[in-house]
Amino acid sequence: MNEIWTMIASMLVGLLLGALFFGGLWWTVNRGLSSSRQPAMLFAGSMIVRTVAAVLGFYWVVTRWGWHEVLTCLIGFVLGRLFVTRATRVPMLSSAATPEGRAN
Repeated sequence: MNEIWTMIASMLVGLLLGALFFGGLWWTVNRGLSSSRQPAMLFAGSMIVRTVAAVLGFYWVVTRWGWHEVLTCLIGFVLGRLFVTRATRVPMLSSAATPEGRAN
């Protein structure tokens, strides 16, 4: 029973890491393309911070629970990516409609 709780906890850690990593990427791209005076510094700094946070999170999982829980954490990380991409999706305009709302 204790192993199930460690798997759930490592998956939640992975979800959090994935949401922070990819949510931070989404924020960086939006901010860097719209209102940053030095986008290169923003992109480089964001990449370093997000990568260090993800590596430290995975390292924490390894040291706390062992190598077998890293796979569960990685699955949570990928699920975090899916949640962020769904939450930040921009609706697409239909290609069949013109700007006036009439079909061609």
